[in-house]
Amino acid sequence: MFDRLFDGSLMPHGHCLLWRWDLLFLHLGGDLMTVVAYSVIPLGIFYFLYKRKDIKFDGLAALFACFIAFCGLSHLAGIVNIWNGYYFIEGAIKFATGLVSIVTAYYLWKLMPVFINIPSITMLKERNKALEELKAQLEEANHSLEEKVKERTLELEQQANTDAVTGVASRFCIMETLNHNCGLFERYGRPFSILMIDVDHFKDVNDTHGHQAGDEVLSLMAECISNNIRSVDAIGRYGGEEFLVILPETPQNIAIDLAERIRTGVEKLSLPFEIEVTCSVGVSTMTQGLSDDGLVSQADHALYTAKRSGRNQVVVFEESMSESP
Repeated sequence: MFDRLFDGSLMPHGHCLLWRWDLLFLHLGGDLMTVVAYSVIPLGIFYFLYKRKDIKFDGLAALFACFIAFCGLSHLAGIVNIWNGYYFIEGAIKFATGLVSIVTAYYLWKLMPVFINIPSITMLKERNKALEELKAQLEEANHSLEEKVKERTLELEQQANTDAVTGVASRFCIMETLNHNCGLFERYGRPFSILMIDVDHFKDVNDTHGHQAGDEVLSLMAECISNNIRSVDAIGRYGGEEFLVILPETPQNIAIDLAERIRTGVEKLSLPFEIEVTCSVGVSTMTQGLSDDGLVSQADHALYTAKRSGRNQVVVFEESMSESP
C-alpha cells in the first residue's frame, strides 16, 4: 500500500497540459496562490482563537481551519504532480479533505439555530436605540426624583425652621440667628439688641376661649410683631406665648422705640371673640464679654420686671435686675 502510495512513476500531470507554457502558467499560478492563501487562513483562524478564548465555536472554527489546510495540501500535491505522478498521495489528501469537510458541514448545520439567533447589526442597532431611549427615560425619572427629593428636603427644612402655629421661625432657628449675630459682634463689633415679648394673661385666653382661640391669638400676635419690625430683623417663637426678636446693628434707644411700637400695635389688635390682649417686652443690648445665653437671660430678667411692674410695658435690662430675687 505504501509502495503504491509513494509510487511517482505514473504519468506527470504536465503531459495532460501538453507542457504548454500558457496552460502551465495558469494551473501552476492558480495552485500556488491557492496554497499560499490556504496556508495563511488557518494560521489566522488559530491566532484568532488563541487571542479570543471566550469564543464558544472554537471547535467548529478548528474544523474549518483543518478543512482549509487540507484544501491547500491538495493544491500543493497538484503542483508536485505536474512533474511527478504521485496521484495516490493527492487522492489520499483529497479523501481526508472530504472527511473533514463532511464533519465540518455536519457541525455547521447542527449549530445553525445558534448562529441564526446571533443578533445582526440591524438588531443590535435597534436594541441600542431601545437602550438609549430607556436610558433617557431613567435619566428623566432620576431628575424628577431628585427634584422631588429637593422639594421634600426644602419642606422638611421649612417645617424644622418654622413654628407650625404662628408661621414665624422656630426656637431652634431663631437661636441659630442669635448665635450668628453674636459671632458678628465678636468679630466685627457690630452691636445688636433683642426683645423678649410675652402675651399678658395668655392663660386666661386659653381657659376662657379654648386652645384654638389661643393659637389664633398667637398667630395674629406674630403677624403684628412682624409688621412692626424691619425687614432685617428676625422674629421667632421662643416658647409658649413668648417671642424673641433680634435687631441687628441696633443700639438700645432704637430697640426701645421698636419695642414700644410693637407693644402699641398689640394693644390695638382686633382679635376674635372680642379678646383684648397686651404684651410685656424686655430689652437687652449686646455688650463685650456677654454670651448669647447671657443676652437672652438679660432680656428675660427685663421681661420679668415688666410683668411684676403691671405688664403692658417695655423694660430695659439693668444690672440691678440680675441681683433681684
